[in-house]
Amino acid sequence: MTEERYPLYEPPEADQVWGYERQPLAVKEPPPTRIYLHLVLFLATVATTITAGALQQGVNPFTHPYDLYKGIPFSFTLLLILGTHEMGHYLVSRQHHLNVTLPYFIPAPPFPFIIGTFGAFIRIRSPIQDKKALLDVGCAGPLTGVVVSLPVILVGLKLSKVTVMPGGGEGLILGEPLLFKFLSFLVFGDLSPDHQIVLHPVAFAGWIGLLVTALNLLPVGQLDGGHVSYALFPTYHKMISWACLLLLLLIGLFFWQGWLIWAFLLYFLGMRHPPPAYDWVPLDRRRKILGAVTILVFLLTFTPTPFKLD
Repeated sequence: MTEERYPLYEPPEADQVWGYERQPLAVKEPPPTRIYLHLVLFLATVATTITAGALQQGVNPFTHPYDLYKGIPFSFTLLLILGTHEMGHYLVSRQHHLNVTLPYFIPAPPFPFIIGTFGAFIRIRSPIQDKKALLDVGCAGPLTGVVVSLPVILVGLKLSKVTVMPGGGEGLILGEPLLFKFLSFLVFGDLSPDHQIVLHPVAFAGWIGLLVTALNLLPVGQLDGGHVSYALFPTYHKMISWACLLLLLLIGLFFWQGWLIWAFLLYFLGMRHPPPAYDWVPLDRRRKILGAVTILVFLLTFTPTPFKLD
């Protein structure tokens, strides 16, 4: 996830649409990066995700603290995916000469937040020059994150077990986006309805990685999907944001109520996207294809019902 905070920039009229010189825009020098804050937040997130992973394995951290190591596979896999996602944003931002912070990891209480983190984000502290850079930065995190999630899920599924669900049982069922269904088919084949995959912690972390990818690619405001939407369809970005918000409300009413909370948060964060400095510069064909691939990734990783009780 990226967070943009920069002043709007009015380009000079003399600049040409074709063949302008891409130079970093002059901005006020930001304060020095506080490395210790990033490190403290990361270590705190390591602790909360390890505890969350241990809780998933039935460990009581108060009575059996020495069993917390059982949460390491989940924690390290999830942080690998989140870290790769944010470093994708960071490296591409640096490639475009943007002033950007290192990732901020956000720890969360292991209970009731079963994964122990609210994710991570970077801050872009200088203006994005054009839609090319905007699309590159928006795509980089989700695409690198999903590339890492694919082998993680395959390994995790190999370590998972298939069981027959007892009649009258009740438990938490995870929704399966199309990409996860395909990977499950590659590992287990076509399972009958009464069979259920009990996910290994590594596979569960990979599943969370797909969910994080889908959430970030929602085409609203300044989410990664909002960056891609604005770069591809700048005229219709606001309309797309509102349409997505309305769709989330409908899905929340009929499938999973958690989408209602997401719709409220996205509305609170804002539907508007600041234009790049050189907003008139068009996208090239390669980046239009990259944007289309990113939209496809969103469709393959989104599920209307991420969680349900059965």
